[in-house]
Amino acid sequence: MDLPVIDLSRYLALSGERADSDQLSSLCAEVSLSLRDTGALLVKDPRCSVEDNDRFIDMMEWYFQSPHEFKRRQEGPHLHYQIPRSLVDEEMKENLKAMPKEYQPHTPVGPDLKWRYFWRIGPRPSNTRFQELNSEPLIPEGFPEWKETMDSWGYKMISAIEVVAEMAAIGFGLPKDAFTSLMRLGPHLLAPTGSDLQKYGQEGTVFAGYHYDLNFLTIHGRSRFPGLNIWLRNGQKVEVKVPVGFFLIQTGKEIEWLTGGDCIAGMHEVVCTNRTIDAIKLAQEQGRSLWRVSSTLFACTHSIRCGSQALGTFCRIPPCKQIPTCPCRRIC
Repeated sequence: MDLPVIDLSRYLALSGERADSDQLSSLCAEVSLSLRDTGALLVKDPRCSVEDNDRFIDMMEWYFQSPHEFKRRQEGPHLHYQIPRSLVDEEMKENLKAMPKEYQPHTPVGPDLKWRYFWRIGPRPSNTRFQELNSEPLIPEGFPEWKETMDSWGYKMISAIEVVAEMAAIGFGLPKDAFTSLMRLGPHLLAPTGSDLQKYGQEGTVFAGYHYDLNFLTIHGRSRFPGLNIWLRNGQKVEVKVPVGFFLIQTGKEIEWLTGGDCIAGMHEVVCTNRTIDAIKLAQEQGRSLWRVSSTLFACTHSIRCGSQALGTFCRIPPCKQIPTCPCRRIC
């Protein structure tokens, strides 16, 4: 992948009292330019270890390979279901047909073939009109280490996102906390998915249809099975290869709204590719789990007040008359 690789340890060192402002500005500009021009970047956070990611994936493999009846106990149908947008959006379907053949996404034929578990990370507002965004999680029985493992990995991913958000704000010429102040009390979700490769491990199978995320920034840890494709802002389709110890960060819809379109929400999909097939064969030889677990977290702005109050004129999207109570009428 031709994506910038940012070592966050440089920023963490430079942002001290004796920081070299020129070096800091240059590093932050690299982050903001990458989010604007490509919609994605790779980062390495010295506070997040490979062992942390492995511990999380080990537990989620055990969970997802549990019987269907067991997992259904954690279902929340009243909190809405998700379907791939490319399955129902007619305008998007037409736009996809106009893409060069090599950049077109796979076409889903039904709901995504994955399980998804949401675990809230961080405190929630005591008073909010958006309670469904802040619902209490359900802890599955028989996993005594569940809360500690989920919180540990989730908070480390949020910490990495917050550093990137600070760097992006500085790179855009905004106050350092322009974005992170909006993330406080946000409905952040650690959202691992599980895909059964023993059942659905055929090349071309769509596990997550072509879509963008509605949150601020999405962070992906390294999965044990390939399959994630992303689209850069220029329309190029890129097969993701996250190096060991790194994260992939991609722009969501909230940063698109907050920057008035300077950043665009990044599109992505998860499919079974020939590289996935190779990884399946290796896992079978080694006697490992055939569940593909994503290590994904959605970082969000809070659901209390409008971000335009903090960013002022930086939010340049025309008002939406359907939400008259919101100052910028878009991002509450």
